[in-house]
Amino acid sequence: MIIRDASGADWPAIYPFFREIVAAGDSYAYPEDLGLEQAREWWMERAPGRTVVAVDGAVVLGSAKMGPNRPGRGAHVATASFMVDPAHSGRGVGRALGEYVVAWARAGGYRSIQFNAVVETNEIAVRLWRSLGFEVLATVPEAFDHPEHGLVGLHVMFLNLRESRA
Repeated sequence: MIIRDASGADWPAIYPFFREIVAAGDSYAYPEDLGLEQAREWWMERAPGRTVVAVDGAVVLGSAKMGPNRPGRGAHVATASFMVDPAHSGRGVGRALGEYVVAWARAGGYRSIQFNAVVETNEIAVRLWRSLGFEVLATVPEAFDHPEHGLVGLHVMFLNLRESRA
């Protein structure tokens, strides 16, 4: 598996699993009816952000987008979002992308990483982020309308890059 910058040519391979994950409704609060070009605007970051893909040969296994959490005086804190093609789950793609983003943020001089909205019932993601050193700072109650569990919380997760070595 190689992680590299995503290009416009990668978008047709990302969009099908982007659409599938968003339609499942259990991990992202994106609008469910985003067409190909609308979804591209949500996922393919512009500078100072960045979007990467994890690939095995020509096959896109997953993608991450990253950048400053806030502009200006909040730009020293990074954030990121991740999607792994469900057809390729269980292969360590999410962990590889997570480790890549932590290393990217550290090398870029960010002081920390903040995930603003991790669905509390997304146990796989929560377990992965905790294993990489993230902690749950707070949970916003009933902030996400899950299709199976109803209103559930959204975790704000945090990794201090000055202290951790994940």
